[in-house]
Amino acid sequence: MRQHHVGAIILAGLLTSCGGADATDPMQPPGPTELTGEKFTATWGPVMVPAGQENTQCAVLTLDNEAPIKVHQMRNVLGSASHHMIVYRDDASAEQPTPVNCKPFAGTLTPSAATSPIMITQRSEEILTLPDGVAYTFAAHQKVRLEMHFLNATDQPQMITGTSEFYAAKPEQIRDEADFLFIGSPDINLAPRSTGVVDAFFTVPASLAGAKFFAITGHTHQYGTEMTVATAASRTDAPASVYAPVPFLWSEPETVKQDPPFEVPAGGGFNFHCGFRNTSNTTVKFGESTEDEMCFFWAYYYPSKGSRVCVHTIRASPPEGVDVCCPADPDDALSQLVCSYIATQL
Repeated sequence: MRQHHVGAIILAGLLTSCGGADATDPMQPPGPTELTGEKFTATWGPVMVPAGQENTQCAVLTLDNEAPIKVHQMRNVLGSASHHMIVYRDDASAEQPTPVNCKPFAGTLTPSAATSPIMITQRSEEILTLPDGVAYTFAAHQKVRLEMHFLNATDQPQMITGTSEFYAAKPEQIRDEADFLFIGSPDINLAPRSTGVVDAFFTVPASLAGAKFFAITGHTHQYGTEMTVATAASRTDAPASVYAPVPFLWSEPETVKQDPPFEVPAGGGFNFHCGFRNTSNTTVKFGESTEDEMCFFWAYYYPSKGSRVCVHTIRASPPEGVDVCCPADPDDALSQLVCSYIATQL
């Protein structure tokens, strides 16, 4: 029973996500950002979405790069009603240029996974420039999956589209591979007309020791009022702040670049905090809808030790809770169990 209970909680935590789009881009310094190198492009849609419809759909596209490339910059552009788009390298799926219904993070959660997230965008335009000497490696004719979560909140049909651009650096300039970590908690229960918080400590897997984190984005839904992230040697040690935008805007959360990148203390982890103000007349819990809530963040790092999708929850084992990461480390029996369970549901 406990195994199924933990799996159900983590499944809920991993399979839902949404955000907002905005025209500004705090990842970059003021003024135009130069995009350099040969450009390769993949486009989701366009798709005509009926009024009031919310969904997640994926397209798998093949880039026209004739040889392997080192992607040092990415630019995502989203149309109206696009809540967010996740970009993956996908070495497992067949080409599917027409968007179809899909589940978030499908195919990414087992050690043999050939699909990995590399960027999430919640804005109408966002540019990700990796640190000097760092890139994502793409094979020749690399397949990419574009996962679009959209909501047409208007009373008229809307055309939705999304484009991801990949800019290649000179291979001799690259020394490290980038990767991606996604962390959150489903432990949200807000009474009507009340405030509440989520305070969690996630212990980073030992296999990620030495990872250098260079950018972080926080994520809540409409009742989120603040989101902070810090590192600490343990849940009782003093935290060091790495993400604390003021104000925190849930619909356009800031991506904070870390220059120089930081490392998590050996054996330590991330303290993360979300504040909420429930202005509705109903109880708000964790979920995908804009009437539900979330408390997540994602972080970009190098050198690559694999992409991970991770959850901390106190529901399964209070008061300290449990940490689960997928794909799981070989010596993490709980994560192996939960990840295997989730993989069967995708």
